[in-house]
Amino acid sequence: MALMPKRVKHRKIQRGRIKGNASRGNTVVFGEYGIQSLDPGHISANTIEACRIAATQYVRGEGKVYIRIFPQKSVTARPLETRMGKGKGEPDHWVAVVKPGTVMFEVSGVSEEAARDCLARVAYKLPVNVRMVGRRPQI
Repeated sequence: MALMPKRVKHRKIQRGRIKGNASRGNTVVFGEYGIQSLDPGHISANTIEACRIAATQYVRGEGKVYIRIFPQKSVTARPLETRMGKGKGEPDHWVAVVKPGTVMFEVSGVSEEAARDCLARVAYKLPVNVRMVGRRPQI
């Protein structure tokens, strides 16, 4: 089942622009290793679900996967072969807005090599360039 909000204030949202770098959600918090976006973009709910399945299948049993993004923006679409005009289309799918620096997925309970392999499988499914980051040492 694809992720989507239970309820929203506005059904249809304007597209907007993704400006600047992420000031929140840009460090590894829950796991030991994470995957960080290098580009701005929209990640669809189906893509997030595919990444979740790929990661959980790899770390089955010994590790834990954390998803740090949630699709809360609706994207509208008009039906195919419809003439211009007649207003904006109905909500078609949901996306998560990702800025450069956002940590999208984290894993814990696995070695660094296993985390690298797991996150490489996740990165293959994502539409943005990413890099693997580790948890910063606590002072």
